[in-house]
Amino acid sequence: MKYAFYPGCVARGACPELYASTIEVCARLGIELDGKSMESASCTGSGVLQEKNRRLGDTLNARNFALAEKSGLPLMTICSTCQGVMAQANQRLKADPEYLASINADLAEEGLEYKGTADPKHLLWILLEEVGLDKLKSRVIRPLSGLKIAPFYGCYIVRPSSALGFEEHPERQDSLEQLIVTLGAEVAEFAGKTACCGFPIATINQKASLSMVANHTLSAKDAGATAMVTPCPLCHLNLDGYQPDAAAQAKKDIGLPILPLPQLIGLAMGIDPEAMRINKHIISTTKVLSAIAMEA
Repeated sequence: MKYAFYPGCVARGACPELYASTIEVCARLGIELDGKSMESASCTGSGVLQEKNRRLGDTLNARNFALAEKSGLPLMTICSTCQGVMAQANQRLKADPEYLASINADLAEEGLEYKGTADPKHLLWILLEEVGLDKLKSRVIRPLSGLKIAPFYGCYIVRPSSALGFEEHPERQDSLEQLIVTLGAEVAEFAGKTACCGFPIATINQKASLSMVANHTLSAKDAGATAMVTPCPLCHLNLDGYQPDAAAQAKKDIGLPILPLPQLIGLAMGIDPEAMRINKHIISTTKVLSAIAMEA
């Protein structure tokens, strides 16, 4: 099982724990990651560029798709924002042959062409649809029975559902919950799991962004969560990195650890927490590790 690996920008920059834990988990699941074919890939535009210049954003994504096609491998990402932006761009490109042809005319200057065969998939979906939860469960050596985990999808991996293949793959709607249960943990249900984390407005309306962080984390904590898991590095950055400020603004103690998806999986697989950089979070993960140790 081999993929053209597109980690996105954040996993190699501000959220290196996501990248490290992905490498560890995929190695144990027999998922081979070919990063070389995507070395010259660009940012997807993160939805922000598309607000100003959709064609430029679609051109960047078509170029990334062409690189994956050239490798002959399916395309995998570990960023929900990348997944959403790529899926929407791909939908537009495939729906309009003339539009795709005009973009390919620009890509031709670099000797690239997107033929329309790419199907970018987040690691979360690959685990459910291609690896399979039974195989994942067979790799669990330390069930997370001592943990109650709140799933946090964020925006881009759940909407718009028409671009994300929910009709063909209805299991994607509760994919995080399925995975949490497979790892032996209990799901902490809360209302905000598919809402925005607040990251997109962090620099233009910090107060509102911090309120969103506080609302989500406090709601999850009220639901009994030991920790929260997210498939999006931007959500992780906001919910973990700005949680102390959110707690101060709300005048409430929060202290809820936020785990990138592969870290939660890695803990259940018995991977060394330090190898996954789980000690590098802003919010301490000590109580998560302690809960697992108590159940071992």
